Amino acid sequence: MEFKKVMVAGAGKSGIASAGLLIRNGIDVVLYDGNTELDKEALMSELRDSAKVEVALGELTDKMLEDIDLFVISPGIPYDAPFVEKVKDKGIPVWGEIELGYYYNHGCIAAITGTNGKTTTTTLVGEIFRNHREDSLTVGNIGLPFTRFADSTTEETLIALEVSSFQMETIQNFRPHVSAMLNLTPDHLNRHYTFDNYIDAKFRITENQTEDDYIVLNYDDPETMSRVDKVKKAKKVYFSHNQEVEEGAYVEDGMICIKRDGKKEEILEVDRIQMLGVHNLENVLAAVAIAYYMDIPVSVIRDTVYDFSGVEHRIEFVREVNDVKYYNDSKGTNPDAAIKAIKAMNSTTLLIGGGYDKESDYDEWVECFPGKVRVLVLMGATTEKIASCCKRHGFNEIVRVDSLEAAVQYCYAHAKPGDNVLLSPACASWDMFKSYEERGTLFKVYVNGLEEK
Repeated sequence: MEFKKVMVAGAGKSGIASAGLLIRNGIDVVLYDGNTELDKEALMSELRDSAKVEVALGELTDKMLEDIDLFVISPGIPYDAPFVEKVKDKGIPVWGEIELGYYYNHGCIAAITGTNGKTTTTTLVGEIFRNHREDSLTVGNIGLPFTRFADSTTEETLIALEVSSFQMETIQNFRPHVSAMLNLTPDHLNRHYTFDNYIDAKFRITENQTEDDYIVLNYDDPETMSRVDKVKKAKKVYFSHNQEVEEGAYVEDGMICIKRDGKKEEILEVDRIQMLGVHNLENVLAAVAIAYYMDIPVSVIRDTVYDFSGVEHRIEFVREVNDVKYYNDSKGTNPDAAIKAIKAMNSTTLLIGGGYDKESDYDEWVECFPGKVRVLVLMGATTEKIASCCKRHGFNEIVRVDSLEAAVQYCYAHAKPGDNVLLSPACASWDMFKSYEERGTLFKVYVNGLEEK
């Protein structure tokens, strides 16, 4: 497809990166956002060649869409938004940032999705790639837009790409060499409406793969395994911490092994993995399989895993104060992720939870509290919804606060020696913070400000 003039919707990080990519490649760009209060000059200043871009704000009109060959939307814009439907009705193709990046990309892609573990797995895969080739990239939903770098890639570039269900809604030709489905639990139902819709969006990661490509699947996840028929052509590779698999990564006698074409190879020792929790063992298994089928040498995979200590905001140890350990799991933005963090705690825990409501169900989360969570400190928009769920399950040790700082102060005052304090909200951050990163960073600031008694 060739285009001369493209409209990019959404003037955030993704939209600016997409506009910049198009401008670098000689395309005229209209940067559109419905927010009329944005500063046009400030937006223009973020783009190098402002002569090739115009900024349009407010309601999307027919006149704005004149001569537009392609409409690019940021991940935060629903594919069924009314103004996007208007664009589709005019026959203008609608792409997302991932599809646009793929159009200009020359490198070999490993794309990782799933409900939980994406960022840890993608970061580890990216580190493995980088230790093999310095020009490798770690991009996508992880925080760096693919479009920021896509046109600088070569055929030798290895790309670790985290993709969300939002980003998969708008793909057309996107084809990774290795894809991965880490797990599936209900999430983002406020956007996708049903769990089936969410799963369909996730499995689009493999729809353009061929017999020459691979998809890595979680053998221990029932939701994933019950839908493997959605994989049409890619070769199926599995990972499991419970049992040996026919093809892929598994644990045997304390070793992570790979079986490929009937031949077994020992990769690394489980005891030398630094990260806490069974879920992180799953993340390592997935990363090992992804890297192995991307033909990375075993020695590089092994050494990188041994050196890897995890990612920021995911069961991140902050500090110990008065014999109490504080952990930042701000990236636990849904109940399933938060369950994994609770299970990783090795002593009684004061849990800080609550936030923006993604229409999640909190029953399973609360059911894992007995024997682990001593007190639940609630904040944010979901406070009463979660409190009601707790009471239904007979858990009444609930404290309500109006800020994250107050939550940290409560835990500081009431934690006992040997306790853990865990920020793992089971909710998104958008009711009180710009992002889960901001929430986690502030948590660390407040914790680092605590004094030894």
